[in-house]
Amino acid sequence: MAKLTPMMQQFFDIKNNHQDSLLFFRLGDFYELFFEDAIIASRELDITLTGRNYGQEERAPMCGVPHHSAQSYIDRLIHKGYKVAICEQVEESETSQGIVKREVIRVITPGTAYDSNMLNEKNNHYLLSIHYRQDGWGITYVDLSTGEMLCTQNRSNNSFLSLVSEVNKINPGEIIYRTSNNKDTRKIKKWLKETSYFVSSLENDPIDLNIGIDKIHQHFNEQQSASLSISKDHLALPALVNLFYYLEETQKRSLSHITSLTQYKLSDCMTLDQQTRRNLELTETIQDHTIKGSLLGIIDQTKTSMGGRLLRKWINEPLTNDCSIEERLDAVTLFVENTLLRKDIRNFLKNIYDIERLVGKIGLQTVTPRDLLCLKQTLTQIGKLSNLFLNIEKPILINKWISLLDPHLDLITLLDNSIDDDAPIHLKDGGIIKKGYDNEIDELKRAAKEGKEWIAQYEREEREKTGIKSLKTGYNKVFGYYLEVSKSYINSVPENYQRKQTLANCERYITDPLKELEAKILGAEERLQILETQLFKSIREGIKQYIFSLQQLSKAISGLDVISSLAETAFTNQYVRPIISPKPIINIKNGRHPVIEKTHNQELYVPNDSKIDAKDQMIHIITGPNMAGKSTYMRQVAIIVLLAQIGSYVPAEKVVLGVVDRIFTRIGASDDLSQGRSTFMMEMSEVSTILKDASPNSLIILDEVGRGTSTFDGLSIAWSLVKYIHQHIKAKTLFSTHYHELTELSTQLSGICNYKISVQEDGQDIIFLRKVIPGTSDKSYGIQVARLAGLPESLLNDAKDILNHLEDHAEIDSKTIPFSSHKEAEVVKEKMDTLADCSIDQEFSYLMQKILNQNIEEISPIEALNFLYELQKEIKRSNYAIDGVSKELGNQ
Repeated sequence: MAKLTPMMQQFFDIKNNHQDSLLFFRLGDFYELFFEDAIIASRELDITLTGRNYGQEERAPMCGVPHHSAQSYIDRLIHKGYKVAICEQVEESETSQGIVKREVIRVITPGTAYDSNMLNEKNNHYLLSIHYRQDGWGITYVDLSTGEMLCTQNRSNNSFLSLVSEVNKINPGEIIYRTSNNKDTRKIKKWLKETSYFVSSLENDPIDLNIGIDKIHQHFNEQQSASLSISKDHLALPALVNLFYYLEETQKRSLSHITSLTQYKLSDCMTLDQQTRRNLELTETIQDHTIKGSLLGIIDQTKTSMGGRLLRKWINEPLTNDCSIEERLDAVTLFVENTLLRKDIRNFLKNIYDIERLVGKIGLQTVTPRDLLCLKQTLTQIGKLSNLFLNIEKPILINKWISLLDPHLDLITLLDNSIDDDAPIHLKDGGIIKKGYDNEIDELKRAAKEGKEWIAQYEREEREKTGIKSLKTGYNKVFGYYLEVSKSYINSVPENYQRKQTLANCERYITDPLKELEAKILGAEERLQILETQLFKSIREGIKQYIFSLQQLSKAISGLDVISSLAETAFTNQYVRPIISPKPIINIKNGRHPVIEKTHNQELYVPNDSKIDAKDQMIHIITGPNMAGKSTYMRQVAIIVLLAQIGSYVPAEKVVLGVVDRIFTRIGASDDLSQGRSTFMMEMSEVSTILKDASPNSLIILDEVGRGTSTFDGLSIAWSLVKYIHQHIKAKTLFSTHYHELTELSTQLSGICNYKISVQEDGQDIIFLRKVIPGTSDKSYGIQVARLAGLPESLLNDAKDILNHLEDHAEIDSKTIPFSSHKEAEVVKEKMDTLADCSIDQEFSYLMQKILNQNIEEISPIEALNFLYELQKEIKRSNYAIDGVSKELGNQ
């Protein structure tokens, strides 16, 4: 076999260590990709695939992207779920012996793309590590762009669903998980294989936990924060070790901006499963996945990116502690009641840059001169911000944040003295260091600036000395500076001129004095770039000592931003402060849906009251037609509760709330085709989860449960579900339904109440009044709604005739069909009564007895479903009896 070229041998050696990444191999001004990497990149980036000789008979597939614009190509590949290994030259070609040394300086993955344009300024971007075992799980996750790192655990034998819920809340850009052959991990491995998240499996040998812990302790001890404090039996510890290992392997640089690890308990805040966040449209809409039209889109009035990220976190993590909720409400109240203070603070916040991510750049050594100017501008505002709170009585939370508003005067002085006010973004552009900060740099700048004048002066002197009027100086990269003389003056050229180039109409020369000037000028420029870069890196390194205090400052500014944002929303939209009660109640007077009232004509919006408690008003059965507003009303209640528990004012006239531990929703119909689960199966799965996790302190929202199957099946399950919640869970529940039969439960069980959406009939049309009132709706107005939807009039008239007939003869049988006359229907009913006395009755008597023996008060919804399934099989086995009835009926 022919020998590989040295360059391709180097490529293969490096590629073998990065098999799971596309290798961007630096060659001159391009990053080149080879073989399978090139084929993939060519396809995904729509760039030309070429070839290159590499010492074998065939050519190696190859494609490339320019070095200066590589980031946009890398972003596209990361967005498509690829990893990219950046391989750079790590020595100068002039000093290398043989082929230039190259190394991978960083591996960019979907969870570590901290400098990508894909990052949303108001979204965190987390890399999450999972440790899972049979008796529980632990997770650790980090946002590399800010340095924020958190961890939690759950010790339970049935904790898998809580892990999925927590991961969905975090919504990581990438998950890492160390695989094992343990049978206890089959469930999570199956989920990781099926999930839409990008998953990186750590398949090599496990790291020695003690060695990993020692390395992590060393890392935190080197920062300005306290050393790491986490118990050795914490389930998140192995996840933490794996996370640091992965960061070390991929980033290959300082992580000094990761200064602390925040430990939290799942019980610290309300757990919201993915369906609830989706159904309530908390941070994005169901239809087009945009912020506009979501709850976040309505209440986010934050002025800073870091404030926007914190508000999103608050929405996803409502509080469950009364005191913590009250602290936030006290802070919001301060800004609601002090309009001038609120406006002044919001005006200041407009001039605040994203300190969190600027600090991340400092730690990752990617901060630019322009970034440091932004940091200086931000810090100059901090003192003014603190002064706004002088002589104002402040609540606990505001006092806490004000204590963190350190203006960092020494850092401002350093930046003001060192970084030029017109500094560029890139180091290579020069002009970074301010005049007066470094004497040598000042001298070199003067040499570079005055060099042009030196050359011009030399040109004038030579022109006078030689008498050559056309003599002029020039410069190119090949010859440097030169003297140019036209052909007509060649005989006047002095002997000390050295010819360097002959052109059609002139000759170019150099002289020793010109070369001395050139060395002085070009040497100054080259030396200046080196010195400025070195000095900037030194300044950047010195600023690391401020990372922890700057992060504390960013927390204070983020908090003030969110609180003032909530106050602005409350003031603008006329929200009220909720009253947090120790009683298990939800009492809302004239509540409004915060999104609907803003996206529809506010004057036409109809507010509604809600009174739910743990005794007399525990379960509300809500009936009414489609489109009347049942789902909106129920969502409205849930959102008002959630807003109150994030510490926000709420859209209502008055709200008294006992804190809930969970909000569950089962709204809408959807298939999960990838898993082969129908709408009804999805519905039952979601209901099953609710029944397992809900408590008496939960709020449950159920919309049209049971409609995904036949009428009797659905009614049976809905009926049993309401009874099960009433008897076993005792949670505050809103249950909307078209099964009007469910309203009878209010006469059988205390704590179940009937409510309806009021409507007004106008001939064949219907007017939705949007008001929820006590009582029951006796019909669903389906045909009227169909008319509003624009169905053909002939179809509607036919449907109305059929409906009238079905209602007139509903007592005959659940499978009644429209008959041509009332007399014909009576004949059929009489024949059925006759058949009931024959042998068919004997065939089904045991089924009837089986049904009567079933205790429906104790059966669960899932058991009811299985019971119906078994009955269905029994009936199919007795098909001949049904055939007999059909024949008898057919003969009539």
